[in-house]
Amino acid sequence: MTRSLGSPLPVPCSVAMLGWLGLTLVGGGLHPFVGTALAQGVAPPVPSTAVGTDVSRGGPAASPTDVARGFTPEELTNIAVYDAVNRSVVNINTKATVSAGLFLFEVPSEGAGSGIVVDKLGHVLTNYHVVEGAKEIQVMLYDGSSHAATIVGHDPATDVAVIRVAAPVEVLEPVHFGSSSDLRVGQRVFAIGNPFGLERTLTTGIISSLNRSLPARNGRTIKAIIQTDAAINPGNSGGPLLDSSSRLIGMNTAIASRTGQSSGVGFAIPVGTLARIVPQLIERGKAIRADAGIARVYQTDHGLLVASLVPDGPAEHAGMRGFKVVRERRRQGPFMAETERVDRSGADLIVAVAGVAVKNADDFLSQVETRNPGEEVLITVEREGHRLDLPVVLAAER
Repeated sequence: MTRSLGSPLPVPCSVAMLGWLGLTLVGGGLHPFVGTALAQGVAPPVPSTAVGTDVSRGGPAASPTDVARGFTPEELTNIAVYDAVNRSVVNINTKATVSAGLFLFEVPSEGAGSGIVVDKLGHVLTNYHVVEGAKEIQVMLYDGSSHAATIVGHDPATDVAVIRVAAPVEVLEPVHFGSSSDLRVGQRVFAIGNPFGLERTLTTGIISSLNRSLPARNGRTIKAIIQTDAAINPGNSGGPLLDSSSRLIGMNTAIASRTGQSSGVGFAIPVGTLARIVPQLIERGKAIRADAGIARVYQTDHGLLVASLVPDGPAEHAGMRGFKVVRERRRQGPFMAETERVDRSGADLIVAVAGVAVKNADDFLSQVETRNPGEEVLITVEREGHRLDLPVVLAAER
C-alpha cells in the first residue's frame, strides 16, 4: 500500500537528486524487522569531544552599529543568527561513478550538498544521501579553502552521515546543539545551506508542523520530523535548521516537490535524533540499536503475529512463540513420504510494548529502538485467548 503527503512527494535536497521517495506502509505479508533510529525530540548530553554541547545563549546580541543603522528587531535577529552560524556551514562536493548505457559503462557523476561542523577535530555532519557512493569528497569552508574529507560513519536508516575534513583547527567553527524537545508550531526558524551551489545562503520561516514522518530505507520511516516553510532547495541537504538563539534544532534533509525546487514544504531531522546518533557514528562508524530478537512478523488487524524468532535471541529467551514447522510422514503406496507444514495456531500476537499499543512493525520498532541494549521491556502478547506480559531484555542489533 502506498500513501502520499498530498500531491507532492518528499525528495532529497542535494544537487545530486536521487529520485522520488514514496511513503510506503507494509500491509500484510511477511515483513522483516529492519532497524532504524527513531527521533524522539530529546537531545541527550553529547560529549564535548564529539559534538557541540547544548548551550543557553539567551538569544543573539545585536551590535550597536546595526542598531544605529535602523534595522528592525526581526532583521537584527536574522543578521545575528547568520553571523553566529554561517562559518559552521560547509559546502560538500562529491565525485562518484555510476553505471550507464546498455553495457553498464561507468561514467563520472558529481553531487553537492551542505554540512555542519560539529567539533574542532574536523567532524562534519551531513545527510547520508549527500555522500553515498562518493569516491572523492571535497569540503569548502567559510574562508574559501577546500579540503579532502573521508566518511567516518553513516546510518542509512536515518539518512545521517559524519565525515571528517582535513582542515586546520583554527578554521573549524563548531555549531551549538540546541534541543528539539520543546519546539512549537509557529516558532521562527532559520536555514543555512548551499542551494544550487550558492554558498551559505540564509532563508527564514516557521515550523509548520511537528512529528511528520519520512520514508527511510527498507520501508521504514523516520519519525518526529520537523516540517518548515523556510525555503529549502537542492543543495540544502545536510545544512542546519536553527532557532532564534542560533542553536541547531535540526538538519535539513528533504523537500516536498514535483519539480525538485522549494514549494514551501521542507523537512528536517530533529537534533534529538542527531545528538543520539552522531556520537555513535564517530565512535563506532555505525548506530547501535536495541533489538528484541524477533526476525519476522505478519501484520494483522489486531497486532503483529510472530512468524519467526532470532535463535537464542531475547524474545526466545523470554518464552515468546512463533510459527512451528511440523514434519509429517505419510505412506504413498509402497513408499513413505515426509512433508512439512507450518502451524500458526500457537504463535504469539504482539499487541503492545511497554503498555503502548502496536498496530504495525513501525509502531513496534518505535518503542524498542528508543531503548538501550540491556534494558528490559514488557511485550504484551495474546496467546490462546489470554494476555501475557513477557519481560524481554533487549540486545544490541546484529
